Amino acid sequence: MSGSSVPGRDGDSEEFGSIKGSGAHAGGRRCDLIPIPVLWEPEEGAFELGPRVEIFAPEQLAREAQVLARWLERAQEGRRCVVVLEENATRKCAAHIVLSLSQEMRCAEEYRLDIGRTGIRIEAADEAGVVRGAASLAQLAFSRGNSIAAMRIHDWPRFSWRGFMLDCARNFFRVEFIEKLIDLAALHKLSVFHWHLTDDQAWRLEIPSHPELTERGAFRQDLRYEVEMKKGGFYSRNDVERIVAHAAARHILVVPEIESPGHSTALLASHPEFSCRGGVNPSLQFKPQDHYGIFEDIVCAGNDATLSFFDEVVGELCAMFPGGYVHMGGDEAPKARWIDCPRCQRRMIELDLRDARGDCAPEKLQAWYMGRLSAMLRSRGRRMVGWDEVIEGGISGDTIVMSWRGIGLGIEAAKLGYDVVMCPQTRACYLDHKHLDTPEEPGHLGFCTVRDSYSFDPVPEKLPDDLARHILGGQANLWSELLYFGRHAEYMLFPRLCALSEVFWSPRELRDFEDFSARLDSHKRRLDALDTLYYKGMLS
Repeated sequence: MSGSSVPGRDGDSEEFGSIKGSGAHAGGRRCDLIPIPVLWEPEEGAFELGPRVEIFAPEQLAREAQVLARWLERAQEGRRCVVVLEENATRKCAAHIVLSLSQEMRCAEEYRLDIGRTGIRIEAADEAGVVRGAASLAQLAFSRGNSIAAMRIHDWPRFSWRGFMLDCARNFFRVEFIEKLIDLAALHKLSVFHWHLTDDQAWRLEIPSHPELTERGAFRQDLRYEVEMKKGGFYSRNDVERIVAHAAARHILVVPEIESPGHSTALLASHPEFSCRGGVNPSLQFKPQDHYGIFEDIVCAGNDATLSFFDEVVGELCAMFPGGYVHMGGDEAPKARWIDCPRCQRRMIELDLRDARGDCAPEKLQAWYMGRLSAMLRSRGRRMVGWDEVIEGGISGDTIVMSWRGIGLGIEAAKLGYDVVMCPQTRACYLDHKHLDTPEEPGHLGFCTVRDSYSFDPVPEKLPDDLARHILGGQANLWSELLYFGRHAEYMLFPRLCALSEVFWSPRELRDFEDFSARLDSHKRRLDALDTLYYKGMLS
């Protein structure tokens, strides 16, 4: 993924004039799309979407045409969309939509959407751009019905990494719900689904060579209401294939996360020999209060068998997920355990992992350990992503750093040459926080309003260009300690995810919270049509 700068895109267009002349308002009309496009201009007339719509596309765009067809059918009950595959889709019939690729565009995901009285054309730099243009058209269909006002849009993203994370370890979410979220993400032009699959509370991913991981780590006993119940679940290889395919059709990259060396209690439940304590550990037995508890155990970095195990798991993980990135965690590791562990002590001494005073340095041991995981991924053509703690002891420069403890740590990582995804928890990107600071609102560990999310920017103003180019984009994170079902997750995500989608896609100079709030009124009709629960209270 490229950084924040887009070659050849400086905000000017011969077709439309400058960005500032082509924002939310033009010709007395408002552009109500979210995220707001770079360039927009109204035209005379409207296109009528009838009960039968033909979509013409070359064979190369068959998958993208089907995505658009399903969105348009969802926007109007009883509508039937027919995809016609033609290598030269330029027929001059009325009431049709044409999809095509253009070599004239210079930016990934760039597209033009032209809506005229007799037809609609989406032209894009690549297949992903076709879906981004289709998302704009689908939004208009959801909010404006059968009559879509004529207009021209020329649009491209500010950042390549426009992500959202769902924590499926603390609470399990069905495949169908994840597909729904991916569809909603695509309609908001997001590009990355970060899938948090393991943590202290559960191991959710089937690893065929190690069935014990899900047998012991995917379920726990729930004693609420004085009835003992087994709660949990895991994702099979077929589930993964289904979700990856669903995301790929919408050009959303799936980035799986396997936590290590901390947040690994669910792993150690089936493999206690990989902990520094070794052998059976009574604290690994799941109890109801473990649902939210913080665990104090860690994978042993001095045990060669641990690394052999992870090499096998990483191999199977890469076989299931074809994308170029895998998240390996690295956060909140209780490294004090390593100081008392004879094997970890031996490893630090052998590798001379010491601090300035000559003492063994667990931070450097973590960097070495995470570096080994990174090498396993690199040998399989993947790049490692880790939370910002991974840089504390120094780690290979090809690691992508997710800065969750604040923007300052992301800037520090950029200064060290790392590529960075900004996702600070402080009133910006952690959507498990309350919408408002009131006792009635669900959420925990703080609050984050829609205005807070909209005011966030992955690249602080006046950040030098040589550092800004390392900022790949941003991400919204939804942790599920206190989420129990999909509707609850939707309520926490929306409309703050709508606000962040505009932060990640649209130029900084086009963003205006009052205008966004006005556009959100139309956008809520789309969320209603998509049967999405969202926060309806004050926006700030």
